[in-house]
Amino acid sequence: MLHKFGFSQYESKVYEALVSSLQPMDATMIVKVSGVPKAKIYEVISRLIEKGMVLESISEKKKLYFALALPLVIEKLTAEFQSDLEELEARATPKAFIDDQVWSLKANSSIEPQLGQVLQEATKSIRFSAWKDDIAKYIPLLEAKEQEGVTVEVHVVGEVESNLTNLAYFVPSKEHVTLERFRLLIVDDREMIFAGVEQREWHAIKTKSQPLVRVFTEFFNHDVLLTVITSKYINVFMEDEDIMNRLMQLKY
Repeated sequence: MLHKFGFSQYESKVYEALVSSLQPMDATMIVKVSGVPKAKIYEVISRLIEKGMVLESISEKKKLYFALALPLVIEKLTAEFQSDLEELEARATPKAFIDDQVWSLKANSSIEPQLGQVLQEATKSIRFSAWKDDIAKYIPLLEAKEQEGVTVEVHVVGEVESNLTNLAYFVPSKEHVTLERFRLLIVDDREMIFAGVEQREWHAIKTKSQPLVRVFTEFFNHDVLLTVITSKYINVFMEDEDIMNRLMQLKY
């Protein structure tokens, strides 16, 4: 039985010899009773002492050995077995995978479903910035998410009708010839999609990389702030040629 718990044949024989004796034994007696070779006896006894199965004492300059009582051995092995099970269970628990890759998406037919899926998965917050005709199709979903308790902030290039609480829109003037179409979606401060047009084709990146998520969150906040400031002080800006020239140079 001890062999099944990882004890060698010699260790099992030495323990059996000691536990069957009513008194301590020295190495010579253990050799006679157990049948373990004399050349191996001290090595085997030493391993049993390290495992807590045998107690050692010195009497009249002679080392004596006594076995740990069988009920205590059963309790010891049970506790160790339970501990091993818990360690195995802890090691077997799957580790959380942190996906910080930056994934590339091409073709609008692939990008739009991704935007919809990420929006559906939002549970805490949504930040969405896009041109009005791109964002219009998502307005019902955004309003439904806000009704669910998700914090929704939307920034639109162009004017849209919506019941959203946090909606900022920027209506470009005819001088804004450098403006480029884009879409920016940030969900739960954990995942973002940024899409833009290059050579008349949509290209996008999708990532959960926290440094990039934070950068694009600041990008969104700056856009919203600039829109609010511009709409509030447009008459002042119109009189300042330098500011207007700089505004007209913005691509997003």
